[in-house]
Amino acid sequence: MEKTRAQFLAETLESDPANAFVRYALAMELSNSDHSSPAWRHFEHLLTHQPEYLATYYQAGKFLVKQGRAGEAKNVFAKGIEVARSQGQEHARSELEAALHELTHP
Repeated sequence: MEKTRAQFLAETLESDPANAFVRYALAMELSNSDHSSPAWRHFEHLLTHQPEYLATYYQAGKFLVKQGRAGEAKNVFAKGIEVARSQGQEHARSELEAALHELTHP
């Protein structure tokens, strides 16, 4: 039987738990599945242990919005804006600002 992408990513993460890209990919894969609840554990890990991994903020915020957790999403977007600004990532900053604005001004 062929492994799913999520299974492959989970196994890869077991052998390299500090790999931010693999953890992010697993979170994304899970968030787009029928069983999305485990995704937050991986987003949260990245936000806590690898806060410089900028891509996490937008997707984690969007995930929280889908889960009905708008207050938490606002905080994630706001923190992502800070990180993007500190990294000089203007495009990411503008996307995060737009997401935050959309959430605060529906």
